[in-house]
Amino acid sequence: MPPKLALPRRQALFAAAALSVTGRAAAAQAPAADDPWPSLAAQIFDNQPLADGTGTLSIDLPYRAEDAAVVPVSIYNSGSLPVQKITLVIDQNPSPLAATFSLGANSGITSLSTRVRVDSYTNVHVVAATSGGKLFVAERFVKAAGGCSAPAAKQEAGSIPLGTMRFRQFPPREIQLMIRHPNYSGMQMDQLTRLYVPAHFVSSVRIWQGDELLLGIDSGISISENPEFRFDYRPNGAAEFRAEVQDSQGRSFEQTWSAVPA
Repeated sequence: MPPKLALPRRQALFAAAALSVTGRAAAAQAPAADDPWPSLAAQIFDNQPLADGTGTLSIDLPYRAEDAAVVPVSIYNSGSLPVQKITLVIDQNPSPLAATFSLGANSGITSLSTRVRVDSYTNVHVVAATSGGKLFVAERFVKAAGGCSAPAAKQEAGSIPLGTMRFRQFPPREIQLMIRHPNYSGMQMDQLTRLYVPAHFVSSVRIWQGDELLLGIDSGISISENPEFRFDYRPNGAAEFRAEVQDSQGRSFEQTWSAVPA
């Protein structure tokens, strides 16, 4: 398993949305860069070797996205790998490190999905770290552009409070968590003031089954507005589930739900 990134470095990787307006404009006019993946992999995974995960690890997303601000992505592990952590990287995004998913020791998670922003045509990589410390990688290409700067959807006059969560269980063993949050990227312009809206996003999610951690998520601006996560799990007989959420402005939200018998 790769060592944890130091906090300042992790924040820098997740929150690269704090680019200046001038910097963004210059980047938009610059020619396409060379493949960023080798340097991204070296930085994020400390130059550790990445084995081909084909056959055991896969990533699914549309080849051409209908909406670059809401691109569905699903990650699958055949079950043959004892995965402890999964890292999602959108190579050409301003903040390429989209999310890391830390799997609970007894979670039984073999598939998970979310929705992401894609800023330009890009490869998307998923890297699984096993309990033995090995890293396996899979990739897909997606055609989409402008997702990180796309205007946020109109909210219903604050009728749904920030941090409101919806939790659903699907038999026999699947969970979906939805979080009401604008997840501002820092690249979206207020159409009235013509100023950029400061970055404000969900940075941490912890989902518990009783006293056991099912899934930990650390994320940044590449996750879509109103984050949504869905995954399978192994029931442990607990009477309730709990979700703890924190955002980049220090706000915390927590909610508990009764478990439906599997």
